[in-house]
Amino acid sequence: MTAEAVKERTYSEDEIKARLARDLPHWWLEGGWIRRKYRTNSWKGTLMVINTVGHLAEAAWHHPDITASYAWVEVRLQNHAAKGITDKDFELAKKIEEVVHWQPAKNGGALEGTPQQDARFAYIKYDK
Repeated sequence: MTAEAVKERTYSEDEIKARLARDLPHWWLEGGWIRRKYRTNSWKGTLMVINTVGHLAEAAWHHPDITASYAWVEVRLQNHAAKGITDKDFELAKKIEEVVHWQPAKNGGALEGTPQQDARFAYIKYDK
């Protein structure tokens, strides 16, 4: 039996909501997808988020649906083959969250991070 023939475990609605609350509090479940909306400061920031998500999805070989406008990007994850939410969705969501919301200035070190107070450079609206 090939790996593709083995159906991945899907999570129940209650399990998904509990895991999102614990591990991904800015994500929610709606319409069979786990979702996250990233707010940006401009089209430049929106494109940066889309490209970041695209790179991570391609590297993981697990591809989300993405909807975007001038100042926001919505990412939706669902495992089509398994017909539900699986560990692949949670793992990719966690990696997207880590990378998109990385703020080097908060970690100390040599990297100062993007100047958020200057509209010319700010590109993502970080969660508080």
